[in-house]
Amino acid sequence: MSALKRHGQAAAAALQFLTRIPVPIAVPFEPVTLARTVIYFPAAGLVIGAVLAGGFAALDLFSPAMPAAVLLLAVWTALSGGLHLDGWMDTADGVLSHRSRERMLEIMKDSRVGAMGVIVAVLLLLFKFAILAEWMEQGEGPLALSLLVVIPVWSRWWMGAAIAGWPNARQGEGIGALFHLASRRQVAAGFVLAVLGTAVCTTLDGLRWSETLLVLAGCVLLTFLTGSIMAMWLNRKLGGLTGDTYGALNEAVEAVLLFAGLLAIHVI
Repeated sequence: MSALKRHGQAAAAALQFLTRIPVPIAVPFEPVTLARTVIYFPAAGLVIGAVLAGGFAALDLFSPAMPAAVLLLAVWTALSGGLHLDGWMDTADGVLSHRSRERMLEIMKDSRVGAMGVIVAVLLLLFKFAILAEWMEQGEGPLALSLLVVIPVWSRWWMGAAIAGWPNARQGEGIGALFHLASRRQVAAGFVLAVLGTAVCTTLDGLRWSETLLVLAGCVLLTFLTGSIMAMWLNRKLGGLTGDTYGALNEAVEAVLLFAGLLAIHVI
């Protein structure tokens, strides 16, 4: 099989795995292929971000800010099929139960959602809604569009970094086991892709190079800080990471970048 075909399959698998966007390509979900998809996690985020930016621009033409924010948040959640939000809830149910490590992992594996999961999901959705509504109200077109595109890029890249950077809490089981061949080299390739995607998007939206560098530096710094702190905390609590925690990390990074973007709109 040619390198082009292997990477084409990896890119398709990343879209199939991280989104609900139909990709009519048969991909072998084998460890080698899945490890290679880590390179293209930012590309999947870029597709999600492009859809969100398009939705933002369309809703901004005719809808008041608050209803538009609700609709945009619904699209955002639907694009991933609620996969990452589910991980956020399951992780909260487990780690906030203050039980033993083994019991926390059992709770996270349970398909039922507990009180803590509901509470943190509501708080997260309200937080995202408030920020999106504020963006809509302020009417900061180019910068808001750029940020909507690049935020999912960096949150998905960090999922790949977490997969390669921390052990699997459930040895031989779950999502972590499927991606056990993912390496830091592939994460580095994904980082380059995320940087290029960010630079292209901000430039196309008319931002100056100084503004592009500021956005890029902010995304890299906040992604590293937020993702590292949360991953280390979860690793200490669970003895590793799981598929649910990868989703939770994605949601946490998105929320922090959204809030930072709101603050940046007042500065840039």
